[in-house]
Amino acid sequence: MGSLIQACITSVPQEVEVAARTEGLVPRHLARAIARGRVVIPGNPLRPHIPLAIGEGCRIKVNVNVGTSGEKCDPELEMSKAEAALANGADTLMDLSTGGDLPAIRRSILSLPVTVGTVPVYEAVRRAGSAADLEPDLLFRVIREHCEDGVDFLTLHAGVNLLALAALQRDPRVMSVVSRGGAFHCARMLQTGEENPLYAEFDYLLEILDEYGVVASLGDGMRPGAVYDAPRHAKTVEYLSLGELSRRALTAGVQRMVEGPGHIPLDQVEHNVRMIRELTDDAPLYLLGPLVTDLAPGYDHVVAAIGGAVACMYGADFLCMVSPSEHLALPSLDDIVEGTRVAKIAAHVGDTVRRGEGHHVQREVQMAEARRRLDWEGQFSLALFGEAARRVHERDGKTETCSMCGDLCAVKIMRELLDRDHERG
Repeated sequence: MGSLIQACITSVPQEVEVAARTEGLVPRHLARAIARGRVVIPGNPLRPHIPLAIGEGCRIKVNVNVGTSGEKCDPELEMSKAEAALANGADTLMDLSTGGDLPAIRRSILSLPVTVGTVPVYEAVRRAGSAADLEPDLLFRVIREHCEDGVDFLTLHAGVNLLALAALQRDPRVMSVVSRGGAFHCARMLQTGEENPLYAEFDYLLEILDEYGVVASLGDGMRPGAVYDAPRHAKTVEYLSLGELSRRALTAGVQRMVEGPGHIPLDQVEHNVRMIRELTDDAPLYLLGPLVTDLAPGYDHVVAAIGGAVACMYGADFLCMVSPSEHLALPSLDDIVEGTRVAKIAAHVGDTVRRGEGHHVQREVQMAEARRRLDWEGQFSLALFGEAARRVHERDGKTETCSMCGDLCAVKIMRELLDRDHERG
């Protein structure tokens, strides 16, 4: 099967035409960005769906993670969560299931007409029995099975190598490793002394991905899990490896994006985003968070939105939803809805900056006009989540103004005074 990167060098493939129309971009310009590795379109040809572009010049996308756990396995609930995420604006889904019939759950998620990603090492470790017993052949076999099922992008922690592990041991962190995939690879390296097979056999991995047209999402397995750990060396060593792997993937004609950077203080977001982009030749950047404080469990979706909006200002392209139950429990249906909405708000804020429109975004101007007119229906139609806004406004009964100000509404007072003054003039 031909590489999309190669096709974009000489032509504009149909999926690029479709994605360009959605993004409001010139198709030839989008094709050029894909050829340069600045944009990806995750689209496994075995499972057709509407093409989605992620990267330079594109609208910021939001991913939502769903999936069972060993403690709570309810595939029907996970499907409900996936559908709720899409209904609230999610652009992609990732199946992170670790409990139950993993292939069956994955195929259910893949039945939805949307871009889907997975983390194959989760299933591989379940089948092996432990990370230490995971043989490379099994890991690559599971990766191939995910590709054959129609998965569009795979998170692959190929940068968690012996160099990164040595950096972690030399400069230890309070939280050590918090990435589940990263921990699996570290455990295997520690117990066998062998290199991570995804790093050692990266060329073979690329061959598989190229065969199926699947995007590599180079995972941030050494991301810090506490803001206190942000200055430690392991993540930076991983960044350097991801830069190397990013270039090798692009040279091989395999689309790739890069993940990062975990829990970091707000004033370090710009530095980390710029560093990752520089080291990876501006590969599309996919972030969970970053989480900029560790003191708000129950509100980590808000913490991640703060970090995510700032990260988008400096070049992040793709935000992974963080739910209110992050660090606490498997997300409920309500958690998925709330987390998705907050992530979409962060993405919108990022878009106002990256597209260079700032406060002149047409929809923002229209909302200001609707508020000046006290046009509630207009406000609800323009709001990112209009029905939620309607429920809040109408809980005290339908009123001309909000129930906070009532007859002392500043907007109403000034509008009437200025309109009267205009009539006299």
